[in-house]
Order: sequence, then structure tokens, then C-alpha cells
Amino acid sequence: MKKITVIGLGAGDLDQLSLGTYRLLKKADHLVIRTEEHPVVSELRAEGLQMESFDAIYEANESFDMVYQTIVEKLLEMSANHPITYAVPGHPLVAERTVQLLIEKEQAGEIELQIAGGSSFLDPIFTALRIDPIEGFQLLDGTDLKRDDIRMDQHVLVGQVYDSFVASDVKLSLMEKYPDEHMVTIVTAAGSADEKLTAVPLFELDRAVTLNNLTTIYVPPLAEREQRLKEWSSFREIIAALRAPDGCPWDREQTHETLKRYLIEESYELIQAIDEEDDEAIIEELGDVLLQVFLHAQIGEDNGYFSMEDVLESIGSKMIRRHPHVFGQTEADTTEEVLSNWQAIKDQEKPQRSSLLEDQARYASSLLTSFNYQKAAAKVGFDWPDSEGAFDKFEEEWQEFQAEVEGGTKDRQLDELGDVLFTIVNIARFLKISPEEAMWHANEKFKSRFQFVEQSVRQGSGEFSTYTLDELEEFWQQAKREEEPT
Repeated sequence: MKKITVIGLGAGDLDQLSLGTYRLLKKADHLVIRTEEHPVVSELRAEGLQMESFDAIYEANESFDMVYQTIVEKLLEMSANHPITYAVPGHPLVAERTVQLLIEKEQAGEIELQIAGGSSFLDPIFTALRIDPIEGFQLLDGTDLKRDDIRMDQHVLVGQVYDSFVASDVKLSLMEKYPDEHMVTIVTAAGSADEKLTAVPLFELDRAVTLNNLTTIYVPPLAEREQRLKEWSSFREIIAALRAPDGCPWDREQTHETLKRYLIEESYELIQAIDEEDDEAIIEELGDVLLQVFLHAQIGEDNGYFSMEDVLESIGSKMIRRHPHVFGQTEADTTEEVLSNWQAIKDQEKPQRSSLLEDQARYASSLLTSFNYQKAAAKVGFDWPDSEGAFDKFEEEWQEFQAEVEGGTKDRQLDELGDVLFTIVNIARFLKISPEEAMWHANEKFKSRFQFVEQSVRQGSGEFSTYTLDELEEFWQQAKREEEPT
């Protein structure tokens, strides 16, 4: 079987190598190294060791992933003829992607792999920076750094920052969370005679010094919660503090029931911000909606019923389950196919219902309840073939309502008015218009125009009673004219 022995060259110069590692290198018959760019390599060559490097592969490939895959393929080819000793910077199991790929080959039974160890760059970096890892630290890959990987309350070490291009990507990812002026340290050749620490503001990271494969970026933690407000955990801490025994009396008194009205109000304020295309307002209103979500989750946790983790697991599993065209093998190329798959999966998830209208009522909104009832009935064919039937039904119900207004009782008028509204909701459904949103727009429009009338009255006599209805109507029409685009 193909046999490969992996040796770590440590983080610094030859003096840092253990005697055992040095002897393995000296007796290797076929020694290959991932890169020449390591201080030990030149010293070993000076002692007469012959070795082959894979540096040319870096120049021939555009991505690091392709580089690592190619190196492993080359190692497999070489080991088919004789055992190979493969030397990598640092420790073979610390931030060394090629070794992880070799381990996958070992697990698949393709090679016999021996890992001889070596010292990683972490110990000399902790020493150079004078930090204690038990306080919490992260080791992240600079070639694949993602904003959501970062914990701002921990010591963050970013390895694999080979050049200014990687450093630029790292900088941009870090600046999504940290202040531009946050001081970071560029650590080069930690633990060796060439060790160098350079502190720079984050925004200068990619243009401060020359970077190489012995470079690690250190990002110190932000201790104060107010400095970490871009992290979910900080907001969760804030909500927990508000609900704590020594927190805010108002927040401690709230229940799921008392908060219902605020969730509705904040949702409509967000809709207004979206309609006004006001990005700053959208940010603020999204935050207000998020506050309601976190408050409800904290109440669930305080009562011992559920936590935010349960909420995340529920919605995350639902999204994966109902999007098999994204997370599975199902194909869906159009919106119609997506919606059809969604409904089929949803139907499978729900227990058998005695009526299609079960779970369709929305007690906070009669309009939305009507919309849901009609949509559910339409799925089984109980519907007009097109909107013309819905309009005809509206005309019929409108005439019946007018007849009851002229001579009917209040109960009959109430009943017929409900039928009129129900048919209007049906028309909205055919036109793919949200009746709830339409009603909200109407309310906002009335509010804006009536407030203009109020302002006009205040600027005039100051009393509504001194104006005729026609004069007030003129104020109203003026408000409408001012709404029109110029």
C-alpha cells in the first residue's frame, strides 16, 4: 500500500526542531516539502538534504483549494513507487489542509499514513503576544474567513495570511464587525530569531508590511458589551439583563399575550419604512421587530418552556426540509414549482385535519382570516374560474347590502356588509393583492391627509367649527395634490 509519513517543520528555525523530528528528516529517502518558504528548509539544504517542493503548484493554480488538491494527488502518484516523507510548516494537524485531505484518503483505505508530529506555531504566538488561551481563542483560516465565524469576545488568530490579497479579504471580513481603527497585530516567524510583531489599525492590515506563510494576524477581544453590539450574543445578553430580577420592571412584567400588540405595531412600522424606501428606517424597524422575537424567546426560556436555540432549530430545519431543491436532490427551476413542492411538503408535515379551514383563522386580522379561508377553499377547486366571477359576486352582495340599508334591521345590515367585505377580499386574492396591506395603506393615507387638514385648520382659524364641509374638503384635495409626484 502507498505509504506517506508527514513531519511538521515547526514554526521557526532549525533550533526549534526536536531531535526526533530532525533525525526523521535526515534519514528520509524521498523527502518532499509543501513550500520552500520556511526558515528550516534553507538550513536543511545547507546540511546537504535533498528535497523537492510543491511551490510550482501554487503558481499554476488560481485557488488554494486547487493547490491543496493537486499536492495530494501528486503525493499519491509519488508514493505509488516508494514511501514518501512529506514535510509541512508547523504541526501537521494545525491549519494544514493537505494533511486533512491525506487523512481522508487514509480513511478511504487508499494510503497508509503516519503523522510524526512537530511543534505548531500556536505556542510561540501565545508567548510572543503574552496571551492565555484559556481565556478563549479562535484559530481561523485566512483563506476562508467568514464574518459569522468570528467571536469578538475571544482572542482571534487568523492563519494562512500569505500575501496582501488574502490580507485584504481578511480585513474586509473583520471590518464587518470590528471598528476600522481596532488595533491588530501582525505576527511573523513567532519563536524564531526573525520574530516580528507589528501593530496596525485594522484598515491598514493589507498594506502595512510584507506578508508570508509565517504570518498570523492577531485580533484582540473587545471586552465591553457596548463594543460588541454587532454580535447576536450581545443582544441576547441585553434582553436577558432586561428580564433579570434586577432588570427593567416593565420588561419583567411582559408576557406573550401583552406583547402581541407591539409585534403587530412594529411589523407595520417596518412595512411603512419599506414602502418609503428609507434604509435607515428599515434598519431601525427591523431591530424593533427583532426585539419582539428575542423578548418572546427570553420569556419562553424564563418560563422553562423553550429557548432561542429551539426557535432557531425549528425554523432552520423547516427551511432545509422545505427547500429540497437547494439542500437536497429535488429540482425546481420556477417559482411555481417551488411553491408546489413547499405546499406538498407542508401537507405531509401536518396531521390529518377534519377541515381544510383548520389553523387558517388569524384572530388579529379578520381580513387575513378571510383571505386564508378563500385560499384554502380554492386549492380544492371551490373558486371562481377567474376574477370576473368575483366581481359579479361583489355586485350582487353590494346590491343586497344597499337593500338592507334602505329597509333592513341592523343585524341584517351587519350580515350583508360582512358579505361585501368578504367578496372584496376575494377580488384582492384574484389580483394577488394583500387586503391587509391594502387596508393598512388606506389607513396611512387617511392619516396623512387628515393631519394635513388639521394643520390647515390650525394655520387658519384654529377651530374646525368655523369651516364648512366644502372648505375642509378643499384642504383634503390639496393634500391629495401634494402627494402627486412632480
